[in-house]
Amino acid sequence: MLPEILEFLNTAWKVAQPILDYFWLIIKAWWWVPLPFILWKPASFFWLFWRIEEWNKKQKRILLEVKIPEESLKPIRAMESVLSGLWQAFWDPPNWHEKWWEGKISLGFQLETISDGGEVHFYIRCCDYRRDIVESNFYSQYPEAEITLVEDYIKNVPQDMPNKDWDFWGADYCLTKPDPYPIKTYKDFETEAEREEEKRVDPMATLLEAMAKMKPGEQLWVQIQASPIAQEYAEPFLKEGSALREKLAKRPEPAKPKPMWEEATEILITGKPAEEEKPPPFELIAPELRLTPGEKEIISGVERKIAKPPFKCSARFIFLGQREVWFKGNLRLIFAYFGNYFTENMNAIVPLGLTITKIWRSWYNWFWFIDRRLYLRRRKLLRQYRERWNPIFPRPADRKTGEFVLNTEELASLYHFPSRAVAPAPGVPRVEAKKEAAPPELPVE
Repeated sequence: MLPEILEFLNTAWKVAQPILDYFWLIIKAWWWVPLPFILWKPASFFWLFWRIEEWNKKQKRILLEVKIPEESLKPIRAMESVLSGLWQAFWDPPNWHEKWWEGKISLGFQLETISDGGEVHFYIRCCDYRRDIVESNFYSQYPEAEITLVEDYIKNVPQDMPNKDWDFWGADYCLTKPDPYPIKTYKDFETEAEREEEKRVDPMATLLEAMAKMKPGEQLWVQIQASPIAQEYAEPFLKEGSALREKLAKRPEPAKPKPMWEEATEILITGKPAEEEKPPPFELIAPELRLTPGEKEIISGVERKIAKPPFKCSARFIFLGQREVWFKGNLRLIFAYFGNYFTENMNAIVPLGLTITKIWRSWYNWFWFIDRRLYLRRRKLLRQYRERWNPIFPRPADRKTGEFVLNTEELASLYHFPSRAVAPAPGVPRVEAKKEAAPPELPVE
């Protein structure tokens, strides 16, 4: 039996050898043909990354501190008006030449709230040539505020954390549902309905009280990045929102016409002409009238979100401090703040598992260099916070990787200036003096 098998294999090899030799000659002569198709995507990524890096080196960023008035009676919608103005001022999408040759990107700004030993500060970071735009929009709604240029607070802590003296914990955030679903906003609280300021409910009070509890040597940083969405990203978001609205309203999808080649193929195969689409059956009660109150609320929220200017956003926090005073349990204070914007039937902001400074252990992942991986993850989070990069830089991010869409109403709910009566945290520095216009008779010489 064995000699017969060997003879069969020898015969098969003699038959196949000329064919294999022929294919080898083809591969040897034309091996380079598929390379451009294989390498095009990574080559274009590295080219664009290099051009963006070169363009970014020419941009000078500054940090502006905003000191809020002693008694700010402005409602939260005042901050929404500020953000609407910033959306128009910062909206500058690059064209093809600017994107691929100059490396230009749509620059946004960072809204940051920090606590240094219990003292709270509000910051906004932007390019230096847009300082006047930022100040004019803030002063238009908060004329008694003070905006000053300051040094970056990140330089005041060791840049090699975690080390033997300093430790920290942090995370990026993401949405639990698709972008068109809204988070809970200030209109869902009592802020706008209550006339008496003492009865108003403001979710920022939770954050400020948490920051006021920081001890000397502890710091809590919260950073929200916002960039106006360019047209190429806004259209998919609006289409997704419109499709979601139609789906929630239980409206039948319009039939898509078949391509001409498909109809011709069906006629050739079956020999029958294409049948006309039958109209949907008549319903006595429209689908919209059969919606439950909860479904109507979701549809209303989706419509409200896609109706206002959108920002591409990301959010993160870092809780750090000197090891002798740093208490890790206090990081739960920041979780309570983001929990204020949670709605079970719509959307919520939750920590992103890809970047959270914790290694999840499982049956296959309980011993693979846990301490070293945790150290590298913390260093990466600190570097991305310092450079204000997206959670998975240099790769482009999306909703599942920590970058999501918020409109001006949602962004204003996350970052605004509460009054002392609503948020009586003692560590918030406020402008004591009230600004007034100079008298007209004052000499100007």
